[in-house]
Amino acid sequence: MTTTSKSPRVAPAAPARTEAAKAAAAAPAIVAASVQAIVPAGFHVHARNPGVPYDSSWFDDIRVNLSAAERRVATLPGRRSVKKDAQAGWLLKAISCIDLTTLSGDDTTERVKRLCAKAIAPVRRDLLDALGFGDRQLHTGAICVYHRYVATAVEALAGSGIPVAAVSTGFPAGLIPHDLKLKEIAASVRDGASEIDIVITREHVLTGNWKALYAEMRDFRAACGDAHVKAILATGELKTLRNVAKASMICMMAGADFIKTSTGKEATNATLLVSLIMLRMIRQYQQRTGYKVGYKPAGGVSAAKDILNYQILMKEELGREWLEPDLFRIGASSLLADIERQLEHHVTGRYSAFHRHAIG
Repeated sequence: MTTTSKSPRVAPAAPARTEAAKAAAAAPAIVAASVQAIVPAGFHVHARNPGVPYDSSWFDDIRVNLSAAERRVATLPGRRSVKKDAQAGWLLKAISCIDLTTLSGDDTTERVKRLCAKAIAPVRRDLLDALGFGDRQLHTGAICVYHRYVATAVEALAGSGIPVAAVSTGFPAGLIPHDLKLKEIAASVRDGASEIDIVITREHVLTGNWKALYAEMRDFRAACGDAHVKAILATGELKTLRNVAKASMICMMAGADFIKTSTGKEATNATLLVSLIMLRMIRQYQQRTGYKVGYKPAGGVSAAKDILNYQILMKEELGREWLEPDLFRIGASSLLADIERQLEHHVTGRYSAFHRHAIG
């Protein structure tokens, strides 16, 4: 448990399309009841976190009870089991929270366009019909790309309601000059990005220069303007959970709309243990300020069974509101393919090959 002294404790052969159609006829709307309460509520509907003045008393006394945190996380999969129709419903909800991402050195304009097309129609229509979801809108939470492809993604997503997120500030290392970081943010906003995923300077955390981290984050928040900012902590490089907790609190104090685990390029990326610590900080910040801050695990979340654990942790720690894309995003690329495979298995009883669910 994490506390502060100033806060309350807080692939067989793929089945033919006709099989899905037959399944729909035999069992229409098989998950409609499960999904009814988890239709996407839209984006950015909460008041933005304006931040608070720097005050070291908010984080000086933060401590992490490692053994208690590890026990909490270890018991999570065994205590909660989501199966059958309910599982299909939770996975459809997860799709609406995915920041579908391509951040490779060999990205091209055409790859980004294909990714945008997948974001607009993430699941095959026959599967949605069989799941009783064919008459509802379903798309991913966002598309996440390098600045070079922001304009391409904005054009490809026109009219879809899907925001474009740009990684920025010298992603992934964050070691370019500060003025260039601000210019990169401004350029992505001009090109149409409505979300900016920034990387903090890890040195500020590792040396305990908390004022520098706060000032840096305030500058990033100001440069984003109306665009929402997600602060990437690169938790795998911060050495201790106490550092993760402090960095989380300081970024929120400086006005972050989301805190995010990783760039996906570190040796260790998102984990349930790190997530628990960050979620506890979000809860404490809300208790002190009244503002809700979002959370984004990224890197290594590639299996449908894994995202269910994150969703359950979000709901138990922060509540139902944090299952919506306004407050929960998942940075992923291959996760969507596995979710679609699981949904097809739910409908047909058989798994299909990954290449039948390509995303780019």
